[in-house]
Amino acid sequence: MPKMKTSRSAAKRFRLTGTGKIMRRRAYRSHLLRKMSSRRKRRLQGDQELASPDRRAARRLLGGRTSG
Repeated sequence: MPKMKTSRSAAKRFRLTGTGKIMRRRAYRSHLLRKMSSRRKRRLQGDQELASPDRRAARRLLGGRTSG
């Protein structure tokens, strides 16, 4: 059976932790930051765990990069 190919777009958007969680970046952090309050920008910092309905699809897109 051939190897599973990783979707390169998914690999750039998602990150796997050592325990197998799929982390994603929060939205609205790329541009137009001038109009946002510092409080809102701080709240959008850091990664967040992917919501449970999306995990199965993300794992499939990540192909052979799944751990556990």
